[in-house]
Amino acid sequence: MGEAFGIKAPEKKVDIATHIHVKDDGPKRSLLYIKTADRPGLLLEIIKIMADINVNVESTEIDTEGFVAKDTFHVSYQGATLNTSLSQVLIKCLRYYLRRPETDGESY
Repeated sequence: MGEAFGIKAPEKKVDIATHIHVKDDGPKRSLLYIKTADRPGLLLEIIKIMADINVNVESTEIDTEGFVAKDTFHVSYQGATLNTSLSQVLIKCLRYYLRRPETDGESY
């Protein structure tokens, strides 16, 4: 997709560690912070994962610095903050998919 705008993906592999944190952001939402290697379709992958486990995205702050995506999501589950169990499920799902260099669209 980026090639349509004159942006090409890097030819060599970029090794960037993935960091994911969830914390409460008030009584009705949580803050999800993701730092990972940027790639085409990354935001779509993240949103699909959250939708699959019924986590609602209320707002986002998207930042890209070079090859690094630093994304912040204000999220909730049924109008409340994410509990510890759901936070762990979300983090594990995101780690699994974000470690893969390319995610097949049919794997969802």
